[in-house]
Amino acid sequence: MNIFVPGRLCLFGEHSDWAGLYNRTNADVEPGMAIVTGIEQGIYGYVERSDKFRFRAMKPDGTHDAWIEWPMSVKQLKATAKEGGYYSYVAGVAAFMLEYYDVGGLSVDITKVTLPIKKGLSSSAAICVLVARGFNLTYDLQMSVRGEMEAAYRGEIMTPSRCGRLDQACAYGEKPVLMRFASENIDVERLAVGKDLHWVFADLNGEKDTKKILSSLNACYPFAQDEQARKVQEALGPDNRQLVEQVIEAMKRGDAAAIGALMNESQRLFDEKIAGACPSEFDSPLLHKVMADPSVRELALGVKGVGSHGDGTVQMICADAEKQQALCDYLNSRGMDAYVFTIREQRSVRKAIIPVAGFGTRMFPATKVVKKELFPVIDKDGFAKPALLILLEELEQAGIEEIGLIISPEDREEFDRLFKRDLTIEYYRKLPKALREINVTIQRLGRKITYIEQKEQLGFGHAVYQAKDFVGDEPVLMLLGDHIYSTENGKTCAAQLIDAFEKSGQLTVSLDEVELERVMHYGILTGPFQDEEERLMQVSDMVEKPTMDYAKLHLGVEDKRGDNRYYCVFGQYVLTPKVFELLGRDIAEGRQSEKGEYGLTSVLQEICHMDGMMAYRIDGKRYDLGIPREYQRTMSLYSQSGEEA
Repeated sequence: MNIFVPGRLCLFGEHSDWAGLYNRTNADVEPGMAIVTGIEQGIYGYVERSDKFRFRAMKPDGTHDAWIEWPMSVKQLKATAKEGGYYSYVAGVAAFMLEYYDVGGLSVDITKVTLPIKKGLSSSAAICVLVARGFNLTYDLQMSVRGEMEAAYRGEIMTPSRCGRLDQACAYGEKPVLMRFASENIDVERLAVGKDLHWVFADLNGEKDTKKILSSLNACYPFAQDEQARKVQEALGPDNRQLVEQVIEAMKRGDAAAIGALMNESQRLFDEKIAGACPSEFDSPLLHKVMADPSVRELALGVKGVGSHGDGTVQMICADAEKQQALCDYLNSRGMDAYVFTIREQRSVRKAIIPVAGFGTRMFPATKVVKKELFPVIDKDGFAKPALLILLEELEQAGIEEIGLIISPEDREEFDRLFKRDLTIEYYRKLPKALREINVTIQRLGRKITYIEQKEQLGFGHAVYQAKDFVGDEPVLMLLGDHIYSTENGKTCAAQLIDAFEKSGQLTVSLDEVELERVMHYGILTGPFQDEEERLMQVSDMVEKPTMDYAKLHLGVEDKRGDNRYYCVFGQYVLTPKVFELLGRDIAEGRQSEKGEYGLTSVLQEICHMDGMMAYRIDGKRYDLGIPREYQRTMSLYSQSGEEA
C-alpha cells in the first residue's frame, strides 16, 4: 500500500516539550504546551510484506539509491541504528517493531520526497513514522496514531540523534494538534480550525548552534538559580500556556489576524525573556531583519521564529492565499528557501459511533444468518453493498477519522469477515477493476474501525455508554446502524449535521418531519427555528412517543403559513461528553425503565432543559433497514434518491 507522512512545524510552544519534562524534578515547573501541525510537504512510500527488512531511499535528484536489506534480527537492526546516518532511523524503528510486535519483514520503497531535508521540519521523524505505519497497516496491528508515534520515537532514540517529543506529531497528518508535556507524560489533542489558515515558513539560510542553544536553556532548569533562569521558566511556562490557550480559541474561530498578533507577541516575549540566556545565538540578525522588512509586514499578519529560534527558520501567517503566495515568492527572491502550507478547516467532530449490537428481531428469520446492518442494498453507483458500508462511506465523506462499532461479542466474526479479512487471490482476480477498487475502500474503512463490545443487552442508552472511553472528551457523531441516508443538496446528511453543531457547540440532533398520525412511534422535538429557512431549531422540549392529543397541544411547530408541523429525530446525533456523564450516572444509580433498560432519550431531555439542545432539519431522506416493508421501500427507492434521481 501507499503511505504519505508529512513534515511537521511547531507553531507555538517551542522548547516547552523538554522544559515540561523538568516537572518530574521540580513540581513548580509548569507542564509544557505546544501547537504542532503537519505540513503539505512530506515523504511518500510504498510498503509490502517481505521476508527481510528492505529499504530503498530516494536521492534529492529524484533517482533511487540501491536497495538495502537486513535480516529480521533485533540485534542486527539495533546495531545499524547505533551506527547513525540516514539508515539508522529506519533500522531503529524496525528493531522496535520486531521486538515488541508479532511482525515479519517489510519492504519500504520511498517513491517521492517533497519535504525539505535538514530544515527543522522533522524529516527523520517522518521517515520513522512511515516505517512504523507500514508495519502497523501491513500486519494489521490495530495500533492507534498515538501508538505509531510512540513506535517512531522509540526507534529514533536508538540512533545517535536525540529527537524531541514534538517531532513525531507528524503522525497525525496535516492537522494541528495540541501537545501537553508533564514529566514523562504526553497528551495529544486534535484542534478545531474554523477557516482555512494560510502560512509560510522559510529557511533563513543563516547559521545557529543548536547544541549551544539547548545547553544554555537547559541550564535554567530544573531550579532557577538567577533572574535570567526565572524569566526563561516563566516564558516557557505560564506565559506560553496563556498564549497557547488564546491561539486555540483563535484557531477555532479561524481568526488569522488574532493568530498573527499572538505570533508577534510570542516573539516579543522570546526576545524579552529568553534571548538573554544565549545572546550570541538569539540576537539572530537575519530573523529580526525579516521581521522588520516592510514588504513582509505588508503581506504577513504575524511573524516569529521557529524551532530552537536563532537564525534558523521563520514562519508567518497571511490573510489569504494570494498574499501567502506573494510572500513566499518575495522571500525566495531574497535568497531564502520559502514554502507555503495551509491548515484546512478542521471540524471538532472527528469520531463517530454506530450501535449495531441489537438482535434485529423484526427482520427475523433473515437476521438469524446475517446482521440487518449488513443486508445488501443497491447503491447509487449500481453496486450491491452491505448497508453498513454505505453508511461508512458517508462518514468518510463527512471527514470522520475514527469509527466505533458497538457490537455484541458474538457478532465480531461477522464484521471481521467484511472489514478484516482479505479476499483469496482467486476471488480477487475474478473481480472487474471497479469492484477491486471497492475492495480497497472496504480495507481502508476497516482500518478506521474500533470494535466496542456491549456484553449485555440493557437498552439503547447502555449501548451508547459503552463508547465512553472511545469517545473521550470529544463531541461524537452517532448514527443508527439500521438506517442509510441520501442527501438532497450534494453535502452528506452527516456533514450537514456536523456543520450545524459547529455553529453552537451544543448537543445537536437531526430533524425529520413526521405526520401527526405517526408521532406515537418517535421521539418528537419542538422549539423555535433560528433561521429563515426553518432548518436550525433551538429545542425547547423532547417527548418520547407522545399521543396525538398531547402532540397537538404541546409539540406542534408553527410554520410560516401558520400551520403546525411535527418533527422527529432523523437518526443522526452529535453527542457531547455530558451525555456519557449522565448515562454513567443513570447506570451507576440503577435508573432503569420498567423493562430493565437504560434509555438515551431521558438523558437528551435532561440536557435540553439544563444546558440547551439544538436540532437541524436535514436536507435529505433516510431509509430504514429494520422493518420488512421499510426495507422493501429502501431496496426500491434508495438507488434512485437524491441528486441522481
